[in-house]
Amino acid sequence: MQTIKIDAHVHLWKTQKGLVGGKPVYGIGNGKVDFGGEVRQMMPPYMNDNQNTVERLIANMDYAGVNGAVITQEYIDGNQDKYLLSAKKKFPDRIKITSLYEDYTDQPLRSLSLLKGVDGIKICAGRLADQDLKKLLPLFKEAELLDKFISIDMADGAKQTDDLAYVIRECPSLRIAIGHFGMVTTDGWQKQIALAKNQNVYIESGGLTWLFHKEFYPYPSAIDAILEARDICGMEKLMWGSDYPRTMTDITYIMAVRFIEETDKLTDVEKKLFLGENAMKFYGFKNMEPLKPIKNML
Repeated sequence: MQTIKIDAHVHLWKTQKGLVGGKPVYGIGNGKVDFGGEVRQMMPPYMNDNQNTVERLIANMDYAGVNGAVITQEYIDGNQDKYLLSAKKKFPDRIKITSLYEDYTDQPLRSLSLLKGVDGIKICAGRLADQDLKKLLPLFKEAELLDKFISIDMADGAKQTDDLAYVIRECPSLRIAIGHFGMVTTDGWQKQIALAKNQNVYIESGGLTWLFHKEFYPYPSAIDAILEARDICGMEKLMWGSDYPRTMTDITYIMAVRFIEETDKLTDVEKKLFLGENAMKFYGFKNMEPLKPIKNML
């Protein structure tokens, strides 16, 4: 399917130095990591040096026909602000980057949103020590003033939806992307989706193939979830995301796109909105045309 594609949920790092439950997360080779004392396959084994670089991402994007990507962040990877700034210098037209909000540091709130070259701020809201989002209103206000978007992964279900609704009322011009499709496999996920009824709030599907991993390709229940979300907030508020590279341990990057392209439950117009047109509008990607497909050897 020839359409503009924007991946709204990607991770990058040159060196992974994160935390999970207060314990370190670091690479041990062949795509494996020590994940708080347990060995996990964090990325495809071909990333044998454990470097999840922007060059590798761009190669995957080119092959899958993905025009642009939004680089989000996670505590388990460690703060990647510095590396993401260097990555954007190499590929300024292909990626948007976020700065990681870290509530366990003494870094002032303003320094995050004022970081030169960053497009947005990532908040791992479900992992905050104090999960009352209303207390972060100064950060949200600053992001709104500077036209930065917020990428937010919320606590499961409706635990933080009232708080975020308050923020939305106080910051009506702030662009907010709710991640992981509202944690669609948990009770109450629809309340996160319903927040996208607000003008500047969107939903991105990073990790959708992870959440429906037991079902596996072509993820029919994931498609059904997209349809349910469409009926709640409208197709024009939903954005595709892959959660690269973690989801690529069992599927290829192109498969993360193909299960959307191949379904007959979405119209071609809906697929175009979901795969890229909505994200191009929300994140501000400019002057993009569908990439020409690359023939493979099969």
